Parts: sequence; structure tokens; C-alpha cells
Amino acid sequence: MAIQYIMHIGICVRDLDHSIRFYRDGLGFEEAGGLEVSGEPTATLVEIPRLELRAVYLDRGALRIELLHYPNLGTVGAAVRRPMNQPGFTHFAIRVDSLEETIATLVPLGATVLEHTRIRNEEFDAEIIYLTDPDGTRLECIELPNDPTRP
Repeated sequence: MAIQYIMHIGICVRDLDHSIRFYRDGLGFEEAGGLEVSGEPTATLVEIPRLELRAVYLDRGALRIELLHYPNLGTVGAAVRRPMNQPGFTHFAIRVDSLEETIATLVPLGATVLEHTRIRNEEFDAEIIYLTDPDGTRLECIELPNDPTRP
């Protein structure tokens, strides 16, 4: 078995246009296409009867995210952040030039700042805070001016 590459990470969203603006205008992703599907065989694949799905692909460097929107059924469950010790996807991390500028850009686009998570890590000369996107997906924002592993 050989894995060729990771294709994308899927994120279910309540309001597709709002989420596109958040990831595109706030985080610098670029739209890379999309699709609309309904019925079989995709309904079987995603385990959603009466499926209507609109997906938009957004790229930033080598990372592609797929925003998933279900116009006829909507979303299920609350749009809240997951506990970090709950199995499954917990967050993704982004390195930023300035936490304050990032917060100022993302809040008007629907981010929630988890101010109580803000830390300073002296060992790495880093400032870190969690935000959430409009649907509760955690973003770990890291200001790390002296990261020896990346330019």
C-alpha cells in the first residue's frame, strides 16, 4: 500500500458563504473549485439519506480544506468547539505574524477568541491562543518569530 498524498480535510459548516469568507478573506485560502451532489451513490458514502451536498474546496499552500454544506437537511448538533481530549479532529494550527492583527481580522468574519487560552511559552519565544471559526472549529494561532524549523 502506498499513500500518494492527503487530498483534503472536510469541515461541515452551517453557512457556506460565511465560511468561505472566513477562510478566504481571513486566512488567505483560495477557492479551488467545488461540487454539488445529491442522492446515490454519495448518500451511501456519507451516510446521509436524501442527500443534497454542496462542497467548496479551498487551498492554502499544500493544505486543502473542503467546506461541506447540506442545504436541505442543515447541520445536526451544536456548532461548539470540541474538547481537546475528545477523540477525533480537535484543531488545526496556523503560524501568524501577529496574534493581535490575526484576531482583529478574524473576529469581524465570525471568529470567537478564547482569551482564557492565551499563553506565552518562554522556551519557544511563542505567543499562542485558540480561536474558533464560525462553526466552532478550533484554530491554534501561534506567533513564533524565532521558529528555527521554518522560514
